[in-house]
Amino acid sequence: MLDLSDAHLGQLPASSDLSWLLLGRGWNAELLHWELSIMKGELEEAERILHEAIRLSHQSDNKRAIIYTYDLMANLAFLRGQLDSAEKLFKAAMSFLLAGDMKQDDNAIIEMSLKLASIYAAQNQHKLALAGYEFCILTLDEKIAKYKDLPEDVLPAEERANTYLLLGLCLDSYGRYLLANKQLPRAQRMYERALQISKEVQGETHPQTVVLMNDLATVLDAQGLYDEAYTHGKRASELAKQTEHPEEHMVLNNLAGILMHKEDFLQAKQVYKKALKQAELKGDTASRQHIQEELAELARRRKHSN
Repeated sequence: MLDLSDAHLGQLPASSDLSWLLLGRGWNAELLHWELSIMKGELEEAERILHEAIRLSHQSDNKRAIIYTYDLMANLAFLRGQLDSAEKLFKAAMSFLLAGDMKQDDNAIIEMSLKLASIYAAQNQHKLALAGYEFCILTLDEKIAKYKDLPEDVLPAEERANTYLLLGLCLDSYGRYLLANKQLPRAQRMYERALQISKEVQGETHPQTVVLMNDLATVLDAQGLYDEAYTHGKRASELAKQTEHPEEHMVLNNLAGILMHKEDFLQAKQVYKKALKQAELKGDTASRQHIQEELAELARRRKHSN
């Protein structure tokens, strides 16, 4: 099942039903070698393996292998910050898929379109980014609307859920883009929809649901809607503690910031201290430094409020 957490695109890969199991034992060995290289951070070695894989797939004229390898190469290029290369590779993979009679509303096409939109967003190509995000969301909305009349023997529950989660992923990514570009009310709507999907499909305690709840609190806080932000931030922190979420310290940091904006300085300091302790225990130096800066800002605000 697809996970909503993508949208950072540092995760590799997610391409629907294109399976390396179809490529034979030799291909599985190449994939294992590639995965180990990624895990060890040996990105140049991973790229070398994929170039060899694309050569072999062209030699054998294995269309599935060609498409999947292009997708892996595009993801790897994105991971390395090579956005122009990633764009070209995603477009090449999409061309192969569409030439093979795959429909434009297939989840594989939507996933790649989302990645392209994220690339354009990173390059500040705003018209292309907006067009990409809106294509993904509108296409999936139309697709899901058609699902309502289909029985489960025609459309398996897993495929239905995957499509809903892909829509959530698109909404999450678009919301992040809108938040970064200060389009806060629209960002709020995207996060609200993404959160609702994650709750319905994955449950309230799923790690991604907690992240989305925290993100919604962030965008509400940015609009000065502190009471609503606190409600979502507090619930996110409770769920993060209950589930031992790996980013609990960042959820706590966000909650402390909301409390600071509400001018509940004493409570904010206590929550910041909890967040700082967790960041130190986890060895998260960047977060620890950020929380310390927030504590300094809290001290300044308390001083000026007296």
